[in-house]
This record gives sequence, C-alpha cells and structure tokens, in this order.
Amino acid sequence: MRQYEDTYRHKGLRKQLIATLRQKGITDERVLEAINNLPRHYFLDTAFDQIAYEDRAFPIGEGQTISQPYTVAYQSQLLEIKPFEKVLEIGTGSAYQASVLAELGAHVYTIERQKKLFDANKTFVFKAKYHNLKFFYGDGFEGLPTYGPFDKVIITAAAPFIPEKLLAQLKPGGKMVIPVDEGDAQRMLRITKSADGTFTEEAFEQFSFVPMLTGKNG
Repeated sequence: MRQYEDTYRHKGLRKQLIATLRQKGITDERVLEAINNLPRHYFLDTAFDQIAYEDRAFPIGEGQTISQPYTVAYQSQLLEIKPFEKVLEIGTGSAYQASVLAELGAHVYTIERQKKLFDANKTFVFKAKYHNLKFFYGDGFEGLPTYGPFDKVIITAAAPFIPEKLLAQLKPGGKMVIPVDEGDAQRMLRITKSADGTFTEEAFEQFSFVPMLTGKNG
C-alpha cells in the first residue's frame, strides 16, 4: 500500500510552482490557491516524486499524461468556476484537473474512456475529501446527458471538432473550455451559450494535448 506524505519540501516546491504560474500570467487567486493546496506528487508514480512540481506534463500510462500545471491553471481560470457549479470534465486521466475543480468547490462529473485509468481512480487518494467528485467510464463525445445540463464543460484532450452533444448539455449562460485542432498544437477556445441557444466563441493561446478519441478502450 502506497504511503502518502506531503512534506515541507513538497510544500516549498508548490510555492515555487505558484510563483512560476504567476510569472506566466495566471491571475485567478482561487485557482492558484487550489493548486497550492493540492499535492501533485500524489497523482504520479513515486518515481516522479523529485520532479512532480516542475511545470511540465508527465506520462500516467495508456498513452495519457497528467497535464502541465500551467495548462491546468489556464483552463481552470478560463472556466471562471463558482462554488456549487456543475462541471462536466472530459478526460479524467490522473484526476488532477478534476481535483483542482473540486477544490474550487465545483460538483465535478468526470469521464474517462481508458478502463485502466478509470479503474485506477477507484482507489483515488482524495475520495473521502471530495464528495463533490464523481467518476464515470464512457465516451467523452457523448457526455453525460442524464446528469446535465452543466454550468461548465472542460475538455482535457485535443478535440478534432466541437462536439454538438456536449454543447447541448450546457446550460444557458454556461461555458465550455476546449482545445480544438488535429495538428501538433490546439487553439484553446471558450464557448459561451446564450439564453437563446446561440454560442459565442473566444480564442486564446495554443497548447498541445493528447487526442480526444471516440468510444471506450478496455
């Protein structure tokens, strides 16, 4: 059984990471505090313990990664999370991004298509802490229509297009943050659903994500 320990050293490294995120332009204090509160090394294999707080992505198995902290902070900031909002996340992975959203007080519904990663999260270290975090095994393109509509939707993989079914599961006034494109880099988009059902789209920086795939694996 893995022993989890959050040492003074880990906390010091997190403070350095927060300083780096500030330098890179993250300004939402609640997002920075959530990342500072969350031991990222818990979400990685113990082999990464010495480098867990470097601002980069790391492999977590099944061809997937734990996102770079800057990317997590950037997407979280764009979402403008308010406490008790219902958030649909596509691509659970290590559950680090989902935990940041839960730390911000959102009710998070997160979908993973890789069965091994979904099963690994059954023993999720923060299960007792985050009762507002629910895990699902399924196809992200389908979303979770029975649990919608959602205040916010976040996609943590490179989408080849904006999935219509996910737009349909957004509440009026809701926002979706999604990296779109099939190339090496994806443009981060924020889509806001108007009361009349139309959408406005804002484009932000470019990032690099693993591809968003249809169906379930495993």
